[in-house]
Amino acid sequence: MDDFTTNDFTSRTYGTSGHDNRLLFGETSARDRAINLAIGGLTSLLVVVTVISSFVFPSLPPWPLNIFLAFCILLTCGSAMVLIVWYRQGDLDPKFRKLIYYMLASIILLCLCANLYFHDVGRGT
Repeated sequence: MDDFTTNDFTSRTYGTSGHDNRLLFGETSARDRAINLAIGGLTSLLVVVTVISSFVFPSLPPWPLNIFLAFCILLTCGSAMVLIVWYRQGDLDPKFRKLIYYMLASIILLCLCANLYFHDVGRGT
């Protein structure tokens, strides 16, 4: 039979002394890590506040439209989280970092709009 089927590709070292598990693009600087943590923390905080607000405001029981809007925001967060995981594993090019920042900015704006809607801001009653 062919030798190709019997090779174990997981044990290849590619000429290094051991398994090569480095990130594809090297380590990030402390400045980049601080920016990533700040943007990620702000986005996470706003998403948590938005999901809680969708259930609590304007009154109990929650409106189905509020829950649906929070669910849509959570779905958007899911796709952004997948991109972040792939980027951190080194599976994506560095140019995708701008797309991740764009998606996080979109999520922040969606949360802002949702919270303004939930709290009836700008509605003349």
